[in-house]
Amino acid sequence: MNPAKPAVIPLTPDERRASLGLAGIYGLRMLGLFLILPVFVLHADGYTGATPLLIGLAIGAYGLTQAILQIPFGMLSDRIGRKPVIYGGLAVFVLGSVMAALATSIEGVILGRVIQGAGAVSAAVTALAADLTRDEVRTRAMAGVGASIGIAFGLAFIIAPVIARFWGLAGIFWVTALLAFAGILVLWLVVPNPKRRSVHRDAEPVASQLMVVLRDSQLLRLNFGIFSLHLMMTGMFLVIPPSLVKAGVINADHWEVYLPVLLLGLLAMVPFVIIAEGRGRIKQVFMGGIATVGLAALGFSVWATELIPLMILLAVFFTGVNLLEALLPSMISKIARAGAKGTAMGVYSTSQFIGAFLGGMTGGLVNQYLGAPAVFVFAALCALAWLLVAATMAAPQRVTNQLLPLGPIGADGILDLERRLLAVPGVRDAVVVLEEGVAYLKVDSRELDSARLAALSAAT
Repeated sequence: MNPAKPAVIPLTPDERRASLGLAGIYGLRMLGLFLILPVFVLHADGYTGATPLLIGLAIGAYGLTQAILQIPFGMLSDRIGRKPVIYGGLAVFVLGSVMAALATSIEGVILGRVIQGAGAVSAAVTALAADLTRDEVRTRAMAGVGASIGIAFGLAFIIAPVIARFWGLAGIFWVTALLAFAGILVLWLVVPNPKRRSVHRDAEPVASQLMVVLRDSQLLRLNFGIFSLHLMMTGMFLVIPPSLVKAGVINADHWEVYLPVLLLGLLAMVPFVIIAEGRGRIKQVFMGGIATVGLAALGFSVWATELIPLMILLAVFFTGVNLLEALLPSMISKIARAGAKGTAMGVYSTSQFIGAFLGGMTGGLVNQYLGAPAVFVFAALCALAWLLVAATMAAPQRVTNQLLPLGPIGADGILDLERRLLAVPGVRDAVVVLEEGVAYLKVDSRELDSARLAALSAAT
């Protein structure tokens, strides 16, 4: 007889408000960052001093300051509060957007983008989400924040060409400023104030864990992966929009290409995610996704100016990108030590933004001196390097993260409790955090003795 599945604990009204509000803030901010990607290169020659290299820097510049500041701002929010850091970050983002909107030179846009990136609130947003949700429902609440990124990415490719058609690049940046201001209003009017503020190791970086995460060779391989993916994406979107123009699609109609290929890419990746997660084939599917992106990049170098092949390649490319964006965080969660997920995700996100910055710079440099086909070949070589790195990693265990609430326990009892937790069938890793009154676990749900685990929790 199969054990009964535990009942799903519903979110409270305040938890739903918090989840929806913070997902909205995250999505609005990321939409503002993504809007530039499909249109900037098509209109950037209107700025004085524009060159392919500087255009690439303008697209990727936000990644540099974002990478530098997101972990420190997350830790700052532990000291002065989540909302002050988020308000400040969104205000800085508005300032950078206005500066870019008013710029007449490419250098002015680059400065605006650098300031946009300095509004690095990602870690503070996830920390606030953790403060406002119970341990039992936090994963579901966080899922909305993650989903908002994918929605923002797809929406940006559809609406950016329309905005640029009527208001140009200045209009893109004014819309970006309005989106960030809307985020401030959502934070003020929708998101509740937390009753308490504490460190949540599953949701935010912890300074004491940084070196442990940075020395983990398996996590480093995944960080190299997200770095490579965003380096390729940013570099390739310096040359994909002009390729659509050469294929006969006018600027304002690019959304008619992006909409079907994005939808097809989203639908096509679903069965592969099911195979990866449901059947334990995550490494094989993961490597297939890398190969798919690399082959698409190589195909672009040959057929980038023929519309039908270009659309097919875009659909293949977005399938691979969507698949990898779904699998990488899942793999980080499975591989990171119990209680280190927040720190591992912080380093992962930093690697992503460094990739976006260097992708803009190197893509612009290659385009300036070697031309558009060379950018695609460079991306394919990056995918090959990533494939070789990924081939050496171990397949992640089929585990999930779980928080176990504990009663009062003395410091001298931590090691004994961790040993008792590890003795429970299905528990693969356990870290007891005295200050939070919880144990962070990694469990194999197929083997987990839930009753024994619950009895152990009750006994504390």
